[in-house]
Amino acid sequence: MLQLNVKNETSRLKTVILGTAVSNGPTPEAYEAYDPKSLEHIKAGTYPVEADMVKEMEAFNDVFKKYDVEVYRPEIIKDYNQIFSRDIGFVIDDIFIKANILPDRERELDAIQYVIDKMNPAKVLRPPEEVHIEGGDVMLWDDHIFIGTYKGSDYKDYITARTNMQGVNYIKEMFPHKTVKEFDLVKSRIEARDNALHLDCCFQPVGKDKGVIYKSGFREEADYMYLVNLFGKQNLFHIEREEMYNMTSNFFSIDTDVVVIEKNFTRLKNWLLERGFTVEEVTYAEIAKQEGLLRCSTLPLIRE
Repeated sequence: MLQLNVKNETSRLKTVILGTAVSNGPTPEAYEAYDPKSLEHIKAGTYPVEADMVKEMEAFNDVFKKYDVEVYRPEIIKDYNQIFSRDIGFVIDDIFIKANILPDRERELDAIQYVIDKMNPAKVLRPPEEVHIEGGDVMLWDDHIFIGTYKGSDYKDYITARTNMQGVNYIKEMFPHKTVKEFDLVKSRIEARDNALHLDCCFQPVGKDKGVIYKSGFREEADYMYLVNLFGKQNLFHIEREEMYNMTSNFFSIDTDVVVIEKNFTRLKNWLLERGFTVEEVTYAEIAKQEGLLRCSTLPLIRE
């Protein structure tokens, strides 16, 4: 039986589900794109090919091996994108919550059912249908749970709006002892540089008391200020619009002092090294073209 335990983003990782790019399928048609960045690359003829993405994910897997992390992979669904395992579920404390994701992606949950079967069934929850919540929007910080959402009245018109206020309220009800704080994110269907698809596209904690943040990803300055006041401005690394577009805040922590980043993130790398972090670099630029990066392709199950 898997003894689930995730209380934050940075404690020592023991067990994780890493997505897969195997049998990823042909390049989608423009109308099939779920986000503006994929659309941009479909139109430009630069959409990533399977062989490159498989190679990138194996390099990430090698880092997990190096740190002796137990890695599960989804069962392969033929011609289907299964890279972003973060979207389909998440663990808070010792509870696994299945995400109500876009209906087309339901099969991705079936592909990790063999892992879910190793969990205590009483600790596996499926929220009611009206609750929309995806793992990329859920960020744990010990007593706090940060959740990205979109409060615009046109929520239903945005395929990039993935977590609604019912999702936020569901987590508040399930975890009454935690401070649950939602953040209203900037969304765009047409310009990837102005689209915070999930909270981890514009904010992520790192280490014990630091974070990486993109101020313009928040619709309300008060939401941004909440994090500044909580972490302290001196502890936050501010990224620019182009860095947000390249998913700079979507790194992944294996431990409080070990961070995996995309190898092009030079500015972030230097900031981390100056603060004593061990930085593991992988090439992930092809996968990034689908508006997801390292955190998006992981689903942590156990941290120490």
